[in-house]
Parts: sequence; structure tokens; C-alpha cells
Amino acid sequence: MAYYPPVSPYAAGFAGKCPRCGQGELFNGYLKVRPQCPSCGLDYTKADAGDGPAVFVIFIVGFAAVGLAFIARFVFFAPIGIAFLIAAAFAVLVILGLLRPIKATLIALQYRHKAEEGRLEG
Repeated sequence: MAYYPPVSPYAAGFAGKCPRCGQGELFNGYLKVRPQCPSCGLDYTKADAGDGPAVFVIFIVGFAAVGLAFIARFVFFAPIGIAFLIAAAFAVLVILGLLRPIKATLIALQYRHKAEEGRLEG
């Protein structure tokens, strides 16, 4: 078995790299995880972030988008439709920008902490 120096799950996640070697790409497309690392061969089939990344990102960005709409409406006196358009455009852009690195970070944290599906002992 080859030795791999420790890789920060946050550095690997935000770069979209393999959580074991830090070199190979984690994603095949925008959010599709590869079957294995092209560099070290780590099997990604058990890596599953589920809905966690979407929930984190939407909660954080939703809070900021509502604040932005409030500022646009009551500080700059923008019409309500324009305030909603500004907030919606902001939310879509930031969600698309954060979803991939947050998903990769959660997968890297799963690898680091050896997280698995829970089982009942019988």
C-alpha cells in the first residue's frame, strides 16, 4: 500500500481534488463525482454527500439574498421587482459558485473521518 501524505480536506475540497492524494480531479462534470481518482485510484463510489451541500449553501445564500433585497428596497429605494431580481440573480450566481466546492469538501471530510453508512449490530 502506497503512502500518501495528509491532505487538508478543506484544501482538497475547495480545489475539487482527491481527498487522499490531493492531485486527481474529484468531479467528471459540474457535480458528477468520478468513479475513482485518476491519480491514485481511490474508489469514489462510496462517496455520497447527499443533500448536505445544497442545504448548507441555500441556507447561507438565502440569508444573504434576503438581506440584499432588503438593502436594495429600503436603502436604495429600488422598486420591489428590481430588488427581487437583484437578490435572485445574486442567489443563483453564488449558489452555483459554492455548490461544487462545498460538495467536494463534505466528501473530503467523509474520507478523512472514515464516515460510512450506519449499521445495526444484531
